[in-house]
Amino acid sequence: MRRYLTSMLAAVVAALALTVCAQAQQEESHIRNVPLPPGEVQRIIQAFTAKETQFRQALNQYGFKRDAIVQTIGWGNQITGEFRRVSRFAFDDNGQRFEKVIMAPMPTITEVGITSADIEDLSGVQTFALETDKIPQYNFTYLGKEKIDELDLFVFDVAPKVVPDPKKMKERLFLGRIWVDDRDLQIVKVHGKGVPDDKNNKYPTFETYREQIDGKYWFPTYTYADDQLVFGSGQIVHLRMRITFADYERYRARVKILDDNVIDQSEQKPAPTPTPTPQKKPPM
Repeated sequence: MRRYLTSMLAAVVAALALTVCAQAQQEESHIRNVPLPPGEVQRIIQAFTAKETQFRQALNQYGFKRDAIVQTIGWGNQITGEFRRVSRFAFDDNGQRFEKVIMAPMPTITEVGITSADIEDLSGVQTFALETDKIPQYNFTYLGKEKIDELDLFVFDVAPKVVPDPKKMKERLFLGRIWVDDRDLQIVKVHGKGVPDDKNNKYPTFETYREQIDGKYWFPTYTYADDQLVFGSGQIVHLRMRITFADYERYRARVKILDDNVIDQSEQKPAPTPTPTPQKKPPM
């Protein structure tokens, strides 16, 4: 998010700090102290990062619909500007995935600059950031277990060992907390943000929920953020974001035998996958 010059009261910063502390204490209260041997913790980390790699590769075979809304919020919780982009990610005749924009109204946001590249970053850095080859870049801290709905989950704090220098590297890493299913050892919830940012480019803290697709892949279905972005100039922007992923469909090439020597290979429309039942999530 790139800043434009506006002014807001600095008192919001103090209020935000108190809110963040209260939320952190509330989250901690739900985590049960369930000690694990270091070797078991390492086994869990290796298992879920390996599945992150598998899921990212599998996602490349799926089309889906993405609805992204970013809003700026003013006093009285009034919407002061909005950016929206609804797209369908499908496959062409060569099996290459492309984005077809379904709806993209003229943006009305004036306090920050948002582009389609920003949306890709916001919906991408948190999707499958913790793959096997990324393990050396992170510190994982096991906190305990937490029950959410019917799932019993391991809870980890995740932080980069070294935060990339935004002036030298374009890579963005994840900083936050993850919840891992204790049976399948798969990440089902993520809370955090992409780093680094600098005084002129800020990104919100998000929360992402995943749901099981085709009975085996945990893909993101909902990302939500409601955050105050504080820029180096002192400008404060209240940003709200919602990104939904739906209608996952796997691409399959159709093979048809015409005779003993000729095989016809053509694009087959993806087999429909039932839309998962969403969890109860914050209103937008």
